[in-house]
Amino acid sequence: MTENFSLPVVRLKIARRSAHPWIFQKMVEKPATRLAPGSVVDILDRGGQWVGRGFYNGHSRIALRVLTSDPAEVIDDAFFARRIGQAVALRRDWLGLDAVSNAYRIVHSEGDGLSGLVVDRFGPLLVLEFFSAGMYRFRSAIESALGSHFPESRFYWFAEEHIQKQESFDCRSPELPPPEIITEHGVRFRVAPGSKHKTGFFLDQRDNRRRLASFCQGKRVLDLCCNSGGFAVYAKALGNASEVVGVDLDEQALALARQNAGLNQVRVRFVQADLFPWLRDIIAAGQRFDVIVLDPSKQTREREELGYAMKRYLDMNRLALQAVSPGGIFLTCSCTGLVSEADFLDTIRRAAWQAGRSVQVLNIAGAGADHPFLLHVPEGRYLKAVFCRVDIVQSVASH
Repeated sequence: MTENFSLPVVRLKIARRSAHPWIFQKMVEKPATRLAPGSVVDILDRGGQWVGRGFYNGHSRIALRVLTSDPAEVIDDAFFARRIGQAVALRRDWLGLDAVSNAYRIVHSEGDGLSGLVVDRFGPLLVLEFFSAGMYRFRSAIESALGSHFPESRFYWFAEEHIQKQESFDCRSPELPPPEIITEHGVRFRVAPGSKHKTGFFLDQRDNRRRLASFCQGKRVLDLCCNSGGFAVYAKALGNASEVVGVDLDEQALALARQNAGLNQVRVRFVQADLFPWLRDIIAAGQRFDVIVLDPSKQTREREELGYAMKRYLDMNRLALQAVSPGGIFLTCSCTGLVSEADFLDTIRRAAWQAGRSVQVLNIAGAGADHPFLLHVPEGRYLKAVFCRVDIVQSVASH
């Protein structure tokens, strides 16, 4: 795909008063001729003024993804080479991530001006996740641009089923690649892309894992929703914790977690359990941990289910807080983008009150700097990681 000659035009029903790259279906006039999902179009506002250029998808709730507001900028292979070059330069030249890890996020969708595309690096394997039909159509240009910066790379790509339905495209993934071993801060992990855990590993928590490890010397540590053991392995390998327990319901994730503990020659006890009954049992038995991490998976992607998601956050935080030793450290996370930082903090406040705990917030963190977000696209800031010190204020019966 190269030059954009006389692109189809899509008109807005509104005046464009925002720089947000998403324009929803209800704000867009239906084009006279049918356009294939992910077509590159010129965008005119209600008054006929040119306002941008990007992908159009008549099937998607997000009808338009604006890629440029410069009329001279063409959406072609060179465009992707430029944007990906800028994204790589941020990670390598400014953040110096090659010195820290051979695994990091190369492209973070809107945060890097490439709405609908995420690219993660796991050593020689680059994993592309598509959220838009338009990005998938430009896959070869994207791979070519990435290959110029990471010449030894192999590629794996995918799109989640609900995204393919929403965006009306058929993403044919290649054969699953074998697991890769990555290193971050000297800790090693086996990463299995193509499993149900996004691109294969939660790179966004890299800095938070290291910070958490700094509290663990000689401590009893509990990693709830431990997945492939990120926090648990750090606590033992970098933090020198006296004892570490990781709990998760997913058998596949725990198998990987055990391998990760073995890779680092550390002993972690992994337990397959639903955290709610498991926590109730250990609290009743009087067991307490000096450091607890609670990092559950995304609780909802639907606004209608937000009430239910907030109730789950409240319940799991209340139980986890009761299991923290007096004066201990609690790291609680939410990666649900629909949950704001203010609402998450309020949920922790309520959970602490119900658990009879006082919570001193030490730090509110988010995803690493390789997951940048734009101020006018707050959706890119999805991860909240709250480091707390916990004490007992009173005896409150748990509900």
